[in-house]
Amino acid sequence: MPQNTEYTATKSETQPIAYKQRLNSWAIARLLPDTQREIVARFRSRSDADGYVQHLRQVIPNASFMVVFDCQREEAAI
Repeated sequence: MPQNTEYTATKSETQPIAYKQRLNSWAIARLLPDTQREIVARFRSRSDADGYVQHLRQVIPNASFMVVFDCQREEAAI
């Protein structure tokens, strides 16, 4: 049986990527001036995010971090 050499990705093949991105809804946001925020990292569970935010607060004590549930997708800063 000949192979299709002009094969292009179908929508069903890109769907698992979107699903994988939706798994990491817990995020750590760095609070910036003027009520802005920057997403620093994303996690699947809240407990993972809480543990990492404690680490960040020890490493960077003068910055403000917050654990948020983020259903909107943004690119992580780190």
